[in-house]
Amino acid sequence: MIFNSRRLFLKNSFLSSVVFVTCGSELFGAVTPMQTISMVQGDLFPSTPLFPHTKEINATYYLTQILSHSRVTDEDKAFIKDGVKWLNEEAVLKYKKLYSALSWQQRQETLKDIAETNWGESWIKTIMNYLFEAMLGDPIYGGNKGQVGWKWLNHKSGLPRPKKALL
Repeated sequence: MIFNSRRLFLKNSFLSSVVFVTCGSELFGAVTPMQTISMVQGDLFPSTPLFPHTKEINATYYLTQILSHSRVTDEDKAFIKDGVKWLNEEAVLKYKKLYSALSWQQRQETLKDIAETNWGESWIKTIMNYLFEAMLGDPIYGGNKGQVGWKWLNHKSGLPRPKKALL
């Protein structure tokens, strides 16, 4: 029983772990995946007076909830975590800084660069997919806090709404 609990704990907490970024064979820095993903979400979906901010949408929390779900494969979880590492390695190669230390323009250039790779295009699509789920899903699932995404679209939800999350 302890082994199963420990395994469950490790599976559910992988995004709070640290990703080590190397430059060549040297350790360059360490960053948590969720800090980087939160910044990427804001960079991919910047807020404007007409657009809700990813923090208002609760996108990072939503992704954390989804990735602790048993139906998300270990392979998918690893891809998201590895994508953070690869993104940071790209930033280090180009600017000698972790992604989170770059200026907004440098982050945009880094995202454009990785979008030209197969892994980068797929990783960005994955992050955007979860971002839109957070914005457009029922708030009971942890995203769309205060129905901000629905209000932005002037959407009226169907009835009946879920009474509990089916996650």
